[in-house]
Amino acid sequence: MFTGEYSILSADDGAQMFAQTRVPRTIALILAGAAMAMSGLVMQLLTQNKFVEPSTTGTTEWAGLGLLFILWIAPNSSILLKMSSAVLFSFIGAMVFFAFLRKVSLRSSLIVPIVGIMLGAVVSSLSTFFALQTDLLQNLGVWFAGSFTSVIVGQYEVLWIVLLVVFAVFFYADRLTVAGLGEEIATNVGLNYQRLMLIGTALIAIATGVVTVVVGSLPFVGLIVPNIVSMFRGDDLRSNLPWVCLTGIAIVTVCDLLARTIISPFEMPVSVVLGIIGALVFITLIVRQRQNVR
Repeated sequence: MFTGEYSILSADDGAQMFAQTRVPRTIALILAGAAMAMSGLVMQLLTQNKFVEPSTTGTTEWAGLGLLFILWIAPNSSILLKMSSAVLFSFIGAMVFFAFLRKVSLRSSLIVPIVGIMLGAVVSSLSTFFALQTDLLQNLGVWFAGSFTSVIVGQYEVLWIVLLVVFAVFFYADRLTVAGLGEEIATNVGLNYQRLMLIGTALIAIATGVVTVVVGSLPFVGLIVPNIVSMFRGDDLRSNLPWVCLTGIAIVTVCDLLARTIISPFEMPVSVVLGIIGALVFITLIVRQRQNVR
């Protein structure tokens, strides 16, 4: 909270700036990091794949398309309406991904994220074309920059919804864990597999949509964190959830501090730092899996 070019200790309005910018930004870091890490954990369970998360399945791109759509329909809409549109489109995107996945015969660990990245690229292209036609391209670039610089009092409060999502995931943790074992096993133990898939998808959509509206895209958080935690603690959702949230918060906070200081006095989007680190971890996981297969 004390990191930044503006000195809150020596400036006359330092206390006001601290309360209106630094505290909201820190809260947003905590909630966004926990939300994206948790979303990746749930999505990996539902797809039975360690290489998926909202940014590798097109969910984030669908949320951006929802933001563009509501801004085109109602340019002066409230942040709550924007969030609702982003959540709805995220849900649709996640369901499209799961539906497409059920039709794919090759279910190798690499095919699944490749399919998601391809779907995300198609949606991103549609979003760019739509933004060009409606003169909203600059808004699209700002949303996907993934930065906490614009987080101030009055613009981050919807992120508190993430806490409700965390509680809901914890409530359904055991059932989602069983659903992650496959439809046949879940049905045999008396669970409604389709309903659990809808619930899990809805929770992912809510978390992704809210974070996209307030912060933007935070790539690879949901990929890195669950894999790190599972290496030490296994794959039980209920016991891993607190550790996944805390690790996600830590990674996003460290990357944000680097983004603030690496080219000081300027600040780069935190998504750039996350993208570099996440890509390296993603490649490492792929190489490690290939070595284990051999």
